[in-house]
Amino acid sequence: MNSPKIKSIKVNSGNYSMLILFDNGITKNIDFKEKLKEEFYSDLKNKLLFEQAQVDAGGYGVSWNDDIDISEYELWNM
Repeated sequence: MNSPKIKSIKVNSGNYSMLILFDNGITKNIDFKEKLKEEFYSDLKNKLLFEQAQVDAGGYGVSWNDDIDISEYELWNM
């Protein structure tokens, strides 16, 4: 089964979470605190960077810059 694509996000850098609306109408509040412990995502502890999250074209994930991103599949399964 394919993961639903991301329609929109609302970032809350105060508690490192993100409200994600998927194209199937389901909204999930994703807590990133555990992800920030991983080396790949550790730069996102910088709240200014965390706030720069953008939905990728086509809704296939969320990106912060050219180096840090996460797929819609992983977000759906968090």
